[in-house]
Amino acid sequence: MAITLTEAAAKHVTAMLARHGNSIGLRIGTKKSGCNGFAYVVDYAEQITDTDRVFESLGVQIVIDNSQLDYLDGLEIDFVRSSLLNEGFEFRNPQAKERCGCGESFSI
Repeated sequence: MAITLTEAAAKHVTAMLARHGNSIGLRIGTKKSGCNGFAYVVDYAEQITDTDRVFESLGVQIVIDNSQLDYLDGLEIDFVRSSLLNEGFEFRNPQAKERCGCGESFSI
């Protein structure tokens, strides 16, 4: 079981965490949403609880609630810039069976 960041994502997250003083890592999860069932949720991790699993990738801690592991196992997170005004995380999830056309949601 692994959750990883690309070098671009690790660099971006490290900069984000440096500006957000209370954070110890990146929290990743899912919520029911979109046309395919689930959407990714990205937030700062300010604490680690007994129900969390922590992965480390390129010096960044990635925190995931144990209930989310089946949805996110093998996830690779990239940070992409397609233009000066368009940038964001891209999720490569081997668990996803389908993705919506806009890329905002997926199904398992």
